[in-house]
Amino acid sequence: MFDTLVIATDGSESVQRAVDVALDFAERFDADVHALFVVDEGQIESSPESVREELRTGLEDDGEDAVAAVATRAESAVTTAVREGRPAATISDYAREVDADVVAIGTRGRHGENRYLIGSVAESVVRRCPVPVLTVRQLEGEADGDHGPEATA
Repeated sequence: MFDTLVIATDGSESVQRAVDVALDFAERFDADVHALFVVDEGQIESSPESVREELRTGLEDDGEDAVAAVATRAESAVTTAVREGRPAATISDYAREVDADVVAIGTRGRHGENRYLIGSVAESVVRRCPVPVLTVRQLEGEADGDHGPEATA
């Protein structure tokens, strides 16, 4: 039923519960896991031209760290990818590319503090993704490091 799962990560602390829930989900269905980080081209384009390449390199490094963290948490092999583009569109395109059965995403990421119900990227992925999207919110008052899969999504 679910053979391929894409975990969209931005490496933030708030996405860790989504990673744990998604990895538990993948283990239960014996699904192949892909961890994806999207370097937001809008963030790069809106920065001063003199720092764009340095910013791009820094964000790519952050992306490599974020997908490596997912792979480290997994009990089986994880395919990792860092792409540049508009996050929601790139996540949806990647899901099509790998023929994913489901995409998992946290509802609050790096910019989530000012979005109370669902993050703007997560909301856009839900609207445009061609496959089901598992959205996982961080629980109110959740302690650092306490993101176990036993929590409900």
